[in-house]
Amino acid sequence: MDAERYERGVRLRREIFGEAYVDQQMRLADAYTRPWQDYVHEFVWGGIWGRPGLSRKTRSLLNLAMLAVLNTPHELKLHIRGALVNGVTREEIVEVFLQAAMYGGAPIGVQAFAAMREVFAEQAPRKQSRAPRRRKR
Repeated sequence: MDAERYERGVRLRREIFGEAYVDQQMRLADAYTRPWQDYVHEFVWGGIWGRPGLSRKTRSLLNLAMLAVLNTPHELKLHIRGALVNGVTREEIVEVFLQAAMYGGAPIGVQAFAAMREVFAEQAPRKQSRAPRRRKR
């Protein structure tokens, strides 16, 4: 194990998902799942998210599209929250899910937008942006 990469991963995961989430995942880890948590910290977060080639915002946008198409609602909701932390706007999330649905199919869009709506609803109340109205022809 590369200790520096591991610690970088733990730090990034905490910054993006929060102390409580990471602490819970570590607390729930047992002899069988602890290797997975170690892998996630070292390679997913320390090895990939810790690379300098893309911004956190860009990585979040990519993850949202991939997780939507893979139809992983639990992970998608987690990464929607993280994307908001990383500076992705609600409007950008909508655009990503429209793009994902175009290539992944309508059921993917249904699931992604449902996950998005759930996360937005649990966030602190804030002024909802209004979607532009369609022009009448």
